[in-house]
Amino acid sequence: MRTKVFSFSVLSSLSAAAGLVLALLLVLVPAAGAKAASDGLREAAAALKQGPVYVHPQAAGQLPGPQERALEEKILDADKPVMVAVLPATAEFPEDTLLRDLRTLTGVTGVYGVRLGDAFDAGADRVVLSPRAVDNLVAAVHQPGVDAVTELNNFVDQALPQTRGTAPSSWAGVPGDEVPVGGLITVGALLAATGAGVSAMLVRKRRRRQAEEQEALDKLRTVVDEDITAFGEELDRLDFHPAEAGADDAMRADYERALDAYDKAKTLMGGARHPGEVRGVTEALADGRFSLAVLAARREGRPLPERRAPCFFDPRHGPSVTELPWTPPGGSPRDVPVCAADESRLKAGQDPAARTVSTELGPRPYWEAGPAYGPWAGGYYGGTLLPGLLVGTMLGTMLATPAYAAEYGGEGYESFAGGDFSGADYNPSDFGGDFGGGGGDFGGGGGDFGGGGF
Repeated sequence: MRTKVFSFSVLSSLSAAAGLVLALLLVLVPAAGAKAASDGLREAAAALKQGPVYVHPQAAGQLPGPQERALEEKILDADKPVMVAVLPATAEFPEDTLLRDLRTLTGVTGVYGVRLGDAFDAGADRVVLSPRAVDNLVAAVHQPGVDAVTELNNFVDQALPQTRGTAPSSWAGVPGDEVPVGGLITVGALLAATGAGVSAMLVRKRRRRQAEEQEALDKLRTVVDEDITAFGEELDRLDFHPAEAGADDAMRADYERALDAYDKAKTLMGGARHPGEVRGVTEALADGRFSLAVLAARREGRPLPERRAPCFFDPRHGPSVTELPWTPPGGSPRDVPVCAADESRLKAGQDPAARTVSTELGPRPYWEAGPAYGPWAGGYYGGTLLPGLLVGTMLGTMLATPAYAAEYGGEGYESFAGGDFSGADYNPSDFGGDFGGGGGDFGGGGGDFGGGGF
């Protein structure tokens, strides 16, 4: 504690510029009492909040300083939420709960790789890396006789390209080593160098985020343009003229609302700069299709339809007419809104006419695609209805994160995966831990190569 008191007494007499150095010191030099009061696992979690690699003093021989810093720089340069801890195989780190407890204490959504003595295992939030991908990675890198440096680098090299999302903002300005309290000139130099490094890293991170946003927007633009075109074709097929015989003010108002929705959708999509802005486009299309349904009912003398969600299987089918139970592959049944055509198909035992989008595996139903389609679906089905419809699907799993609330709350585009501080809000089965045999067991079992799981 004397060291801390001395630093306060010296720094308090410095200028306002030195106050910035004090702030850095308070971050880099933990109080001795706090350090003594925390156990090894809490220290590891606290370190991973500030940087991607932590090596316990008793395990320093496994990943020496230069190799540790090189591994850390590799992860920082990639800007991915991948974390590595090297720990001794002691009672302080019980393997049965180690991964789960480390994830809870760190609170960051990401990929966690842990070298525990000579054993290795990993876990990941499903939103950043699938359980099967984690199993395959662990089985591939944890081989007999492989040293820690090689194993951890192999794990990171393979995990980084597959991990979704970006690094947490708390990693900005990660120090390589502890800074001694004395020598303020040295600290000042470090502060200047750190500031330059942080600035460069933030620029890289911003550019990478912009590239990810543009890639997601390009995917969405293809799908949304198809939706807008389909709606325009519906307007043409309607063949309604405001001055035609039998047209009244209510019909003309319905038609005007449909035209306005069409124009609004085109304008919003033309000006979209972030994937999150697509939600407004599909909201407009849903409004327009409902207006057309009301207009058709008026012209045919039928009762006016109630406002219902679009058909779940393809919003281009128009408003739903009922709800029917549907079970996604490997999921649980739930009631989804369906159009009359899909109602007939389902009752006849046939597959619904699902809306497909492009994926790396070819055309797939949108609920089996990536998080880029979340804003598109959210505009059609709303933030409260959508999670229940998609539970257990790939898209639903990706949206079931803290970033989902930010995305559907109108905050603009946020990555659906990684870097978020989600605390204990995660699936504990993804961090079950199996340090005994090489190959994590996180919700599916390692070694299952059937069905093209790669």
